[in-house]
Parts: sequence; structure tokens; C-alpha cells
Amino acid sequence: MDRSVRTVEDVLTLLDGLFASQSEDGRSVTGDGKDFWDRFYTDRSRQVPFFVPKPDENLATYLDQGLIAPGRALDLGCGPGRNAIYLAARGFDVDAVDLSSTAVAWGQDRAKEAGADVRFLCGDAFALDAAELNGPYDLVVDSGCFHHLPPHRRISYLALLDQLLAPGGHLSLTSFAAGQGGVGSEVTDADLYRERELQGGLAYTPEALRWIFSDLVEVEIRRMHQEPPESALFGVESLWAALFRQDTIASQDDQPALDRA
Repeated sequence: MDRSVRTVEDVLTLLDGLFASQSEDGRSVTGDGKDFWDRFYTDRSRQVPFFVPKPDENLATYLDQGLIAPGRALDLGCGPGRNAIYLAARGFDVDAVDLSSTAVAWGQDRAKEAGADVRFLCGDAFALDAAELNGPYDLVVDSGCFHHLPPHRRISYLALLDQLLAPGGHLSLTSFAAGQGGVGSEVTDADLYRERELQGGLAYTPEALRWIFSDLVEVEIRRMHQEPPESALFGVESLWAALFRQDTIASQDDQPALDRA
């Protein structure tokens, strides 16, 4: 007899198990997905659009327009570190975390070649302790992590932001866009659990993003600008580019239940 649920985190872990074995691009994904992402990043010569050593166009635009300013930054799901390295070159103190040790090793190689000072961490951002993720951060960058989370892990994601984002700090989010010209699954949250399949990543509407991040102030949500191959920036129109701002420090009573479980 298994009676393993006592806290909210126990429930989330139990739900993780529903997606513990699935298929993405014909490959088996087990556990937390680490094996898949390690394989995904093994061949550095693959023609994958976001393998290019270019920062997101929206991130560069936010800096150029003065919407964000150099400070402490965290790159969630950093992959080979293209945004983290860019931010370090623009004067940020950067931490970068990814589940895949293969991606982190690639990012470290790129940072060394670029002479960029980035502190790379390998692990599940939800499981790393406060000493490892040394917040608060003035900027949290997520270019492709959020849309790979199962619905229940949005709770963990929001709790993580609540813990790590400084007052006045920003979340720069790039995610799959629903609708014409978008990409990603538009299956309902309930059906994802019935099918036990994330279908390669979840698409979002602007209304869904506004609702999920309603504790933050929306600065903008728009389609990412398509960048030509010769551009120094990365951009594809099938993604949303969103910027949100944290305005206040939440009181203990306002903390998510996960934080107090």
C-alpha cells in the first residue's frame, strides 16, 4: 500500500509520474526528461533554430529601449547559454540553469570562448535550494522552458518566481503561440492528463498568459519578430515574446500554498 501524499509537493510529484514516459519527436522521455534533453543537445551541428549563438530579439529590444537594465539575471532552461552569454556581455551578473548536463557543458564552452562570466548550474530549477539559486534577481529569462512544463508545474513555476524575482524585477518569457502561424499543442489541460502526453510542448494564447501571470504587471505580449538568417538576433514568428514586471513584495499571507506546504 502506497500512501505517499502529504504535501502539495507530493501531489505535484505524483502528477509528474503521469508524464514519466512519453514520446517527443519519436524519442522516449523518462523521469524528468533529462535523458531526452541530453540526447537533444549532444550533436552541436544539428540544424536546430535555437542552437545559433544569438540572443532573442525581444531581449535585445528590451535592453535597447531601456525597459530592463543591467542587474542580476537568471536564465531558466538556458540550453547552450545564448541569452545568458549575451546578458553577461551587456553588464548583467548572470546565473543560468538547465536540466541537461550536455547543454550546460556546451554553454560553459561558449562562455569561455566569448570571455563571458556566467555561473552555470545543472539541475531542476524547482529542486535547487536557495543557496544554489541565489536570488533575488532583477531579471528572469525563460526562452523555451515554460511551454515544456505540464500544467500542474505552473504552480511550482509561479512559486519560484515569487521567491526569486526582486521587487520591480522583470520576467522575459518566450513561449509557443497558439493560433494561426503558431506552434505547440492546443489540447486542453484536462485532456493532457487523460492522454498523459505533452505533445512536444504547450501553446498559449495571450489571454492565458495574462491569466497565469496575473500577479505580475504586463509590459507587453507580442509575436516574436522574424529575424533573417544574417541577423545577429534570434527571432521566429511562431513564438510569443512577453515581458512582465514584479511590482511589490508579497506578504506571507499572499504566498502560494506550495511555498507554505
